[in-house]
Amino acid sequence: MLAAIVAGRSAIGAIGGWDTRDWPVTIAAEITDFNARELVDDRKLHKFIRRTDFFGIYAGDRAAAEAGFDAHRVSLDSAAAAAFADRSGCYVGSGGGAFENQYDYLPLLAEAHGELPAFGAKLAETVNPMWLLRTLPNNVLCHVGIRNRLKGSNACITNHSVGGSLAVIEAAEALAQGEADRALAIGHETPIEPQNVLYYDRCGLLAADALRPFDQARSGSVFGEGAGALALETPASLASRGGVARGEVLGGGHVCEAKGLLAIRDDGDGTARAIELALADAGLDRADVAMIVAHGNGTPQSDASEARAILRVFGTTCPPVTAFKWAIGHLIAAAGIVEATIALAALRAKVVPGIATLTELDPACAGLPVSRETRTVAGDVALVLCRGFAGTDAALVVRALGP
Repeated sequence: MLAAIVAGRSAIGAIGGWDTRDWPVTIAAEITDFNARELVDDRKLHKFIRRTDFFGIYAGDRAAAEAGFDAHRVSLDSAAAAAFADRSGCYVGSGGGAFENQYDYLPLLAEAHGELPAFGAKLAETVNPMWLLRTLPNNVLCHVGIRNRLKGSNACITNHSVGGSLAVIEAAEALAQGEADRALAIGHETPIEPQNVLYYDRCGLLAADALRPFDQARSGSVFGEGAGALALETPASLASRGGVARGEVLGGGHVCEAKGLLAIRDDGDGTARAIELALADAGLDRADVAMIVAHGNGTPQSDASEARAILRVFGTTCPPVTAFKWAIGHLIAAAGIVEATIALAALRAKVVPGIATLTELDPACAGLPVSRETRTVAGDVALVLCRGFAGTDAALVVRALGP
């Protein structure tokens, strides 16, 4: 993924999930080669989960495998294995508002012509009996925990775009407070569906052609889909089993501007406060940050206010700023955690990827050190920003480790 972003390639293209002729928005960063069996090998489980759950379970399983959790647990005697499972947690940022959950009801609603008795009479024979189990927002938390024997502390967070970032913050805090020795943090979302596209467009939030963070011609965001996961572990636990860390979560911050469902402050106060809290939590100064991964969702007000927030905290000594949604789309609940993984990869590669859709910086974002070109990063710490509905703002501070 990092190589594609550095090369200026975008995953955004025509929506293939339904006929978008005459639709105001016809593009998204859609996963076109979806194969349920390749993502989740348990065919019986397929009856109980949705598209978004496939991605979340796959990401969680892969993170646990890469970290070697299961391989270590099965090498222990029964008592030690049980203790290992009890001290292993799971935190998931989940998209809780998918309209597809209700699509099973639509044919019957049309047939009943709005008459509730007629609707109720045929409900049981029309709607999938597995409907409730398939629509649970904690499916990924449940099945990743079962499949990987994560029996410790856990939480399912449904908080729009900041859900994945909050999963990381909560997992890191659980380790810091001694609630767990290791934990998976997962974010997943598949928002590319007809009603989502229509409603977001009517709110003036989607672009018709491209996502252009901080550009003068930006007109909105573009949906993406997928999942990301991080395996977190305390230094003592990691050392005890000979594990190797690739990065470190140093701190996080989360605030709310409390203005309304869609309203945000023009001065970027929420984002600025989240940054300050994250730096304080990490015990770092502004000068320690080598790269900022902005939310950069391409909507006019959000980008402008985010730029003001970044410059309010960092001023004229602001490190290089980049954004990734122009290439992968806005993954909503998965955005923060996926972009954190890309940020860690970029730090390890010592690059600040450019924003390929940036042509002319908006005067409202003047002074923000963004570039169309790839630059060299001068350190190992990145700040990853994320914003969501209801004025929620989250910030993560991560450090890359190793060569």
